[in-house]
Amino acid sequence: MKVTLDKIASVTRNARIPREVLLDDEIAAEEGMVLAVRIHGKKTVYNQVEDVHGRMIGLNDGDVIAAVLGSRRALRGYAGVVPASVKVGDRLDVLNLGGVVGRCTSVNLELGKPLQAEVLGQILHFPHLGERVGVPANIKDGAVPWSQTLEKSAPIVYVAGTCMNAGKTFACGEVIRFLARKGYRVCGAKLTGVSLLRDTLSMVDRGAVKSLSFNDAGVVSTTGKVSVPVAKGLINALNKEEPDVLVIELGDGILGEYGVQEILHDEELMNAASAHLMCANDPVSAWGAVELIRGRFKRDVHVISGPATDNAVGCDFIENQIGVAAINARIEQDRLGEFVEKKVFGGKPS
Repeated sequence: MKVTLDKIASVTRNARIPREVLLDDEIAAEEGMVLAVRIHGKKTVYNQVEDVHGRMIGLNDGDVIAAVLGSRRALRGYAGVVPASVKVGDRLDVLNLGGVVGRCTSVNLELGKPLQAEVLGQILHFPHLGERVGVPANIKDGAVPWSQTLEKSAPIVYVAGTCMNAGKTFACGEVIRFLARKGYRVCGAKLTGVSLLRDTLSMVDRGAVKSLSFNDAGVVSTTGKVSVPVAKGLINALNKEEPDVLVIELGDGILGEYGVQEILHDEELMNAASAHLMCANDPVSAWGAVELIRGRFKRDVHVISGPATDNAVGCDFIENQIGVAAINARIEQDRLGEFVEKKVFGGKPS
């Protein structure tokens, strides 16, 4: 069956889905498979999807979109899984703004129930010119290869957080902006989380010469089983751009389920670090993050940003009681940039 898509979600980007697609009614219930689905329902919140250009567009009842099977384990969003089987006519749930669909297992009270997505079929891909036999489209097609080994790397600035919405992406952007304006060649990456193009596009907007995410490695949603080889593959790919420095976001929180802990435990990845920036929502989470990083991962947090540093009360507590620099990315952008530059380059002029 041939259908015309109304929208193509950003999570499908690797598969390069055209507007008109052919569908198969045989569907493998596996993460990464690209499906055509019809949206059912209306919502006033969480009613958009990000397209392959990074633009947020509204979802309407009846829209036919290209989406991808996947799971999600978000503290402040929906949780969901890939069903054991999927067939035409099944109703799945829209789990995130990037176009991930699956069976919702936990609803966020602030967002309400997710929009439903009726499965129309598996989108077929035709990799060989002139051949009429299609293969199931999957975002693993053309993906950045994973690696078990980290090759020689530019110094890395890791930006982690106590949970989602702690200011990590904003802090990454301000550090990239400062370093790029100083003349450094900067690349960016987001190593963990659930697919959304917005964060890596923000890195390029701030001055990164290139940015990648786990989605570029063919992963819908990271886990502890895949986060380390995916991270090494992405960093290896970015180092081919000959950057002076890499600014890398660890999506979600340091105790989440997206594989951040496995990255923090990996000696190769951590030995390439020149600076660790932690974003925290409040003084308690700032204290806990520093204690956790020191105790469990045997690393130091060099600077704390995020809402915990929004005024002098939080900054004084962090610096006097925890003994770590506190710099707000929204108020003291240049000071944060200068701090990171000194940690990475030792005050070397650009």
